[in-house]
Amino acid sequence: MHGNGKLPAGKIGGQIAQTNTQNQLLTGGIFMAADKELAGKVALVTGASRNIGRAIAIALAEAGATVAVNARTAKADADAVVGEIRAAGGTADSFIADIADVKAVNAMVADITKRYGKVDILILNASIRKETAFIDMTYEEWRSLLSITLDGSFFCTKACLPSMIAAGGGSIVTLGGMTALSGAKKRVHGSVGKHGLWGLTRALAKELGEHRINVNCVAPGQMDTARAADRSERAPVINVPMGRRSTPGEVAGIVRYLCTPSGSMISGQLIYVDGGQQQF
Repeated sequence: MHGNGKLPAGKIGGQIAQTNTQNQLLTGGIFMAADKELAGKVALVTGASRNIGRAIAIALAEAGATVAVNARTAKADADAVVGEIRAAGGTADSFIADIADVKAVNAMVADITKRYGKVDILILNASIRKETAFIDMTYEEWRSLLSITLDGSFFCTKACLPSMIAAGGGSIVTLGGMTALSGAKKRVHGSVGKHGLWGLTRALAKELGEHRINVNCVAPGQMDTARAADRSERAPVINVPMGRRSTPGEVAGIVRYLCTPSGSMISGQLIYVDGGQQQF
């Protein structure tokens, strides 16, 4: 602390000026790496056509990674993210595949490795959000969500692991949620899926550490993102000490850090990006 009572500019992870970072995050922006700390790395981001996935794809590209932008069907949106990355001087391509389909996943990862030679980073972000009272929930609704959250994560991880192991290491980040531990009305299937991701994260961190692969789960809190028309009204901001919703950029910054050399010894952790809400 300086004599004038102000904090010095400082850097996050030795790379990002604190003042610039704060301005970007408050406006929904993303962490800007001062140098290309992920240069030479190849990242696959599932569900990357919008919101948090989009922000993560751009953040990794700005840190120097080549990014495979995955979407299930939204090719135009995925191509738009690719366009943003390329316009900023990065390298990216879109890959349209339903991660709940093992054949589609294997074909996608084979295409990525054919183009770029490997996969170093896997971001398991793809999910769907549906609200149905449990008593009214059909098995098809139950499976439609869990097939993406759990089966899709299994398929993608299995497909990417050989490349990571051959490369001598890598990073896997799952995107969890606060309801994994707290539960939520009309979102039993979502709570189960996210809790399953946390279990997957902890188990993989123990199993893959010997291959120098770190595995973590990042759990956003109340988010300022675009919402589907059939979603319920956004809940008011309550029990958030920081007094506001998190932005996609703030989540993306944490994900990026976990994939860098500076974050390589962080593994098996559940990291909340929620402004302190989880302590309630």
